[in-house]
Amino acid sequence: MPGMHKLSLSVDTLTILGEPIERLFLWGHSASPLMINGVKEVLIFGGFGGVGHHARRNYTLLLDTKSGHLKQIDAIGSPSPRVGHTSTAVENIIYVIGGRGGPMQIFNDVWALNTTEKRWTLLKCTGHIFHPRHRHATASVGSNIYVFGGLNNEIIYSCLNVLNSETLDWSNVNILGELPCARHSHSMVAYGPLLLMFGGYDGQKVLGDLYSFDTRTSLWKKEKTTGRGPSPRFSHSMFIYKNFIGIIGGCPLTQHNEELALLNLINNRWINVSINTVSRDFWIRSSTIVIGDELIIVGGGASCYAFGTRFSYPMKMSLNLASVEDSYSRRLNEESVTFLAMEGRNISQLNGDELQDCYPVSWSYLKADLSASKRGIQSDAKHLALQIKKKHAKLVKDVLKKFGWLDLTKKVYQSLDGIHICLPISGEFFDIYLKESLNSEDRATDLCEENVFMEEFSVNKVSIPMALHIFSLFNASVIIDGASCDKKIPSSPQKVMREMVCSLLTEKRLPLGMLEELPVRWDRLGDITVLPVTSFRDPRWDSIAEELWPVVAKSLRALRLARQGRILPTGTRDSTLEILVGDSGWVTHQENGILYSFDATKCMFSLGNLSEKLRMACQDCRDEVVVDLFAGIGYFVLPFLVKAKAKLVYACEWNSHAIKALRHNIHANFMEDRCIILEGDNRVTAPKGVADRVCLGLLPSSENSWRTAVRALRPQGGLLHIHGNVKDFEEKSWLDYIVESIICIAETEGLLWAVSLQHVERVKSYGPHIRHIVADVRCKTL
Repeated sequence: MPGMHKLSLSVDTLTILGEPIERLFLWGHSASPLMINGVKEVLIFGGFGGVGHHARRNYTLLLDTKSGHLKQIDAIGSPSPRVGHTSTAVENIIYVIGGRGGPMQIFNDVWALNTTEKRWTLLKCTGHIFHPRHRHATASVGSNIYVFGGLNNEIIYSCLNVLNSETLDWSNVNILGELPCARHSHSMVAYGPLLLMFGGYDGQKVLGDLYSFDTRTSLWKKEKTTGRGPSPRFSHSMFIYKNFIGIIGGCPLTQHNEELALLNLINNRWINVSINTVSRDFWIRSSTIVIGDELIIVGGGASCYAFGTRFSYPMKMSLNLASVEDSYSRRLNEESVTFLAMEGRNISQLNGDELQDCYPVSWSYLKADLSASKRGIQSDAKHLALQIKKKHAKLVKDVLKKFGWLDLTKKVYQSLDGIHICLPISGEFFDIYLKESLNSEDRATDLCEENVFMEEFSVNKVSIPMALHIFSLFNASVIIDGASCDKKIPSSPQKVMREMVCSLLTEKRLPLGMLEELPVRWDRLGDITVLPVTSFRDPRWDSIAEELWPVVAKSLRALRLARQGRILPTGTRDSTLEILVGDSGWVTHQENGILYSFDATKCMFSLGNLSEKLRMACQDCRDEVVVDLFAGIGYFVLPFLVKAKAKLVYACEWNSHAIKALRHNIHANFMEDRCIILEGDNRVTAPKGVADRVCLGLLPSSENSWRTAVRALRPQGGLLHIHGNVKDFEEKSWLDYIVESIICIAETEGLLWAVSLQHVERVKSYGPHIRHIVADVRCKTL
C-alpha cells in the first residue's frame, strides 16, 4: 500500500521581553495554560536552572506567548524549590503536587496558586495516604486530579491516585482491565473522560506503550494502534491538539527525537512529522502547551560530562493540521477500499467486528447507524445512547423524555469529539428505532426541512413517527457505549450527617427540631475534625452522646472528632476543645510548609489567622532580631524563622502546655539554633534594646505589654505588629490611640522617636461588627 506523505513543520524561537530569557533555561519544571483577561498565557513554576548559578527554583513566571512578555508573579507563600513536580489547572487554580527538593527530600505536598489573589496555599488534604514522589504524571477530569506512577528513591509506583480538588480528599482508584506496569518519567493527558498515558521508565527498560483509562468505569486498556508509533522514551512531552495526541522529545536521544509523533484519535493511527530546526534541541524534561493552533515548548535540556549543561530556548510551532487531517482520512479510506478489494469483498458484506478492524474507531465507540442496525446490533446491549449534535440535544432530549425513552438511571455525557451529546436510551426505544430503520430508506438531511422543524417545533404535538423522523432529520445515531455509567448523585457530608442523625433522633424519640443545631461548616486540625462551639448545644444531645458522636464522625469521614469551646479569657489563652471521638488531643497540623504540633485540648490554634501568618512569613527578616511577646505554640515564631529567615527570635510564653509544644515545634522545624524561648510573664522575661521588630499577637488586646514592646526595640527604633479586636466604628480612634500611646511610652522611656502608622491589616471578622486588626507601627529616631 502507498505510504503516507511525510509532513514537515518548523519551530521558531520565541522572542522574550521583560525578564531575562535565561529564567526559562530550566528542566524538570512545570507549565500550565492560564486564562488572563480572556488571553491564554503560560504559567511556569520551579525546575532546575535559571540565571547565574544553576539551582532548583521556586519562582513563578507568566509568559504571554503572543507578545513574548515574561514576568515574575510575586505570589505570597511560594512552595519550596523543587523539580520533577507537576502542575495542573482546574479552572483558574493551579495545583502543584510533589517533586524533589534534594536527594533525601521527596515531597507529597499539594500547593494551590490562586492566580487572582496571587497567593500560594499549602492544602490540607485528607483521605488515603499519598506517598512522596517525583517524576510522576497528572491530568485533570472535571474537579478530579489523577496521578499515576512516580519515583521515590528505589520505589517506583504503579498506583492511580485521585485528588478531589473540591473536598481535598485523596483516594485510590479500584482499577480494572489491562493494568500498566510501574513507571516514572512518563506522560499523561486528559481527552474528555479518558486519560491517555505513554512511555516512561520501569527501572530496567524504556517503555513505548500507550494506555487509556476511562474515569467513568475505572477501566485501563492497552491501546492497539497502526502506523509507526514513537520510539520508546521517557522524560518526553505529550499534548492534545483537536483529535490528535502529540509526543515530542525525551530520552534516549535518537533520530526520532527530531520528529513529532501524532496519533489520530479518530482511527488510532500514528503519523510522524519531521521538525525543521536550526540547531539540535534537547527537549528532555521540557513542557508543551497548546495555545490556539500553536505548540509552545518551554524549557528542557540535559547535563553530562561530555558536553556540560545545555538548555533549550523557548520555541513555538504551528499546528494547523486541518488539511493533513483531511488528506489522512482520505488515505485511510483509500487503503481500506484497497484492502477489501484484495479480499474480494465490499463494505456492506462486513460484520461489526470486521468493520472495526478495517476502521479502528477510537476507544471502542461503535456507531450504530442505519447500516450497522441492519448488521444486527441487539437491543440487549449493555449500554445504548442516542448521539446528537449539541445544538439539537435539548430538543431531542425533551422528545425522548416525553415518550419515556430517556434512561434516567444513566448519565448524559459529551462525546470525545466534543461536537455531540450522548443521551442514554431505553431498550424499548432501541427496538422501535431498529424496526423503523429496517423498514426505511436512507436519505440525506434536508436543511430547509430542519429549519422548519426548529421554527414550528412543539414537544406536546409530537407523535412517535414524527419523533423518529426528527431523529433521522437531525442525523441522530445510536451508539453502543460499553463505558456508560450509572447516574450517582453524591451526597454532601451535611446531607449524610442530617440523614443519619435524623434516623437516630427518630429512634430515640427526640424532636427533629434539634436538627437545626447541626453544623454547616467545620475545621480540620491534622486528622481532627473540629465542630463549632455553636453546634449540638441542646442538653438532650448529651443523653445520646454514645451513639451520636460515632455517627457524626462517620458522616464526616473523621478519624477524630472534637467540638470547639470558647477560648478562656485568661492570660494563658487555654483551649476548651473537647475530644468526642478519639483518645488523644495531640495533633500535627501543616500550614504553609510549617509543622505545628500541640495538644488541641490545652492549646488554642486559630485557623482564621492564616493570612496574617502568611504575611509575616513574607517579611524580609534575614538580618533582624525579632521578639514575639505571645509566642504560644509558635504561631508567628515559626513563620519568622522558617520563611522570613529571621536571624534570631526571642519567644516569650507562660502557658506550660504551649511551651511544651513550642519546644517540640522549634525542634521539628530545625530552628533550635535561631530561637531562644523565655518562659514566664513577658513583662519580666522579655529582652531590652535588642529587637528590630516585636510581635504582639494577643486578643482581644495586648495593651498591657505595649511598654514591654517599646523597651524590647533597639534605641534607634523598629517595627511593632500590634493585634487587637476593634469595633468597626472605632477603628480610626483605636489606631490614633495606639500611635499616641507609643509616643507617650517612648518619651517616658527617654526615647525621642517619630512614631507613625505604616500599615493596617484587617485579618478577619471576630464577631458582629468586631474585626481582628493588626497595626504595623514604625518607630524611628528623630
